[in-house]
Amino acid sequence: MSMNYPIFELPEEEFPRLLREINDPPKRLYVRGALAPLGERALLTIVGSRHYTSYGKEAVQSLVSGLRGYPITIVSGLALGIDRLAHETALDAGLKTVAVPGSGLDDSVLYPTSHTKLAYRILEAQGTLLSELEPMNAAAPWTFPQRNRIMAGMSHAVLVIEASAKSGTLITARLGMEYNRDVLAVPGSIFSPNSYGPHTLIRDGAVPVTESADILEALGFKRENTPVSKDAYAGCSEEERKVLELLFEPLPQDEIIRLLAMDTSTANILLSMMELRGLIKESNGKIARAMSF
Repeated sequence: MSMNYPIFELPEEEFPRLLREINDPPKRLYVRGALAPLGERALLTIVGSRHYTSYGKEAVQSLVSGLRGYPITIVSGLALGIDRLAHETALDAGLKTVAVPGSGLDDSVLYPTSHTKLAYRILEAQGTLLSELEPMNAAAPWTFPQRNRIMAGMSHAVLVIEASAKSGTLITARLGMEYNRDVLAVPGSIFSPNSYGPHTLIRDGAVPVTESADILEALGFKRENTPVSKDAYAGCSEEERKVLELLFEPLPQDEIIRLLAMDTSTANILLSMMELRGLIKESNGKIARAMSF
């Protein structure tokens, strides 16, 4: 155990309020890090596939970044995939984040071991590691469904971003419904197996999420008062706006130039300048918006 971030048992009266109200609350909770993220801020659990697509990655980064500046804590499971992206994007956006691993909290058993550095980054940013398992308890198949109920139980809402048919993510979402939490889901491609989970949840009543404002509304923030509703590209030229309007999906550079009806040299200079300004980015041979628009 690191002496810089000791593990301590949380008194029951200090458990997250919503977690105390579920029908099967934990008998014990162990904590590393700050207690503030467990308080009365809006708690949003984000879960999804370990094998995410580029679309899933962009969805996490866009949606979580759009929550910047709000008293929102991002909760996730420290797992590979969408969980890791949720924690990292929250940290990049200056949001507090809580990790609920499927293991005890001692460095020797923290799971997955590849995310030990991420766990320390969370702690250094005044975030929290939380588990009902004894500090030296290693992860086991049964520990993950157990921790899923903690994530769903402690949060005001659960957001699902990509999940296949046989996914632990759906356990968390179903528990959220059982606990009467708002369950949100990001729609995906009809051709992707990772869309099965979100689309099934939406069919069963989950709220479809296409922008950060949808999340803020679910958490009780008024749309008209949200800074994310401001035009992120207010300082753009007319030509830059045309490019951004074309990029409702990533496009090859040649296709963008054709649609702009500009000469190639002028268009290439425009795109280069936009990339330097952080408005667009190139990935997998295509150009995409660098943020939601």
